[in-house]
Amino acid sequence: MKQNKVESLLGLCTRSRNLVSGEFAAEGAVKDGSACLVIVAADASANTKKLFKDKCSFYEVPCFEYGTKESLGHAIGKEIRASIAVLDEGFAKSIINHLESLDK
Repeated sequence: MKQNKVESLLGLCTRSRNLVSGEFAAEGAVKDGSACLVIVAADASANTKKLFKDKCSFYEVPCFEYGTKESLGHAIGKEIRASIAVLDEGFAKSIINHLESLDK
C-alpha cells in the first residue's frame, strides 16, 4: 500500500511540473539548489548511485534508493528512469515520510 502511495505522489508531482527526471536534469537540479529530494532506482548502475549519493551529500539534499528504473518511469508516465528529483518541498516531505515508513 505504501509503495502505491509513493508512486501516486510521484505522478501528482509530475503533473504539477514539480519533478525532473533523468540523470542530467536531476543532477542539474541538485547543483542549482532546486531539488528537495532525489530518488535513484535500485537497479541503477553503481556509478549513478555513487554520483547521486556524493552530490546529494555535498549539497545536503535527501537521497533515497527506491524501486526499479521501470517502476519509476511508469510512476511518472515516461519510459525507464534511473533518477528523479522532486522540486517541491511539500511533495518531498510527504514522499520522504512514506519512504522512511517502508524501511521500517
